[in-house]
Amino acid sequence: MAAHYDTYDYPSYWIGREYEHESEVLALKSLLDKIRKIDTILEIGAGFGRLTPTYLYRARKIIISDPSTRLLGIARDKYRGKKNVKIVQSRAENLTEKLPGSSADLIIMVRVLHHLEDTDNFLEAARKLLRPNGYLILEFANKNHIKATLREFFKGNITFPLDIFTKDISTKKSLKKKTLPFQNFHPDLIRHKLQEKGFEIKEGRSVSNIRSPLLKRILPCESLLSLEKFLQKPLYFLNFGPSVFLLAQKKDI
Repeated sequence: MAAHYDTYDYPSYWIGREYEHESEVLALKSLLDKIRKIDTILEIGAGFGRLTPTYLYRARKIIISDPSTRLLGIARDKYRGKKNVKIVQSRAENLTEKLPGSSADLIIMVRVLHHLEDTDNFLEAARKLLRPNGYLILEFANKNHIKATLREFFKGNITFPLDIFTKDISTKKSLKKKTLPFQNFHPDLIRHKLQEKGFEIKEGRSVSNIRSPLLKRILPCESLLSLEKFLQKPLYFLNFGPSVFLLAQKKDI
């Protein structure tokens, strides 16, 4: 069955989004530095391998997975000749049928969680795929980012930061056309789910903190990224940015 991203030009989506891409690279590198030894990395929803160069040097074996035939075809061409890179076509929730348990020391999943209908099912699968004391770097769309919070505040919704319910924004699209789920999460909810499923949160980063069309026109990307690098760690504690990265470690439960 064709995946949604088989009919969408995802590589072109990133043209003009260098700041957003490099912000994610900064966060990923920063969290990778917190992990001493990694033998095998599994990236779930890796697409065309956009982020793979960020961690390619860190492990003996790299597993790239995605449900899209088209995007994985681009990844195969891109990493052809890299003997340590294995490509697996699968949806996130079906990976336990494609890979044996305890396959990875680190799982990376960026820009995928908001498309999953069952986050609990994914976290259970991640536990099965990780080796004892393995790590998970998980990104999610932040419902409570500063712009959304201020917008709700000016509407009179002063309790918005306390509302932990997930916001489904996919309903804004045509109901006649089958679309992917698109969910924004309260950071406290995701942290709670991770802890409930036996993960200990080690670090966090607030990402794309100055994602503003105006600032992107005024300031060069290098200047924005210099600010971003400085802001990611402190602003995490304020749930500031539209994207949150978490580093969590699997623990015995």
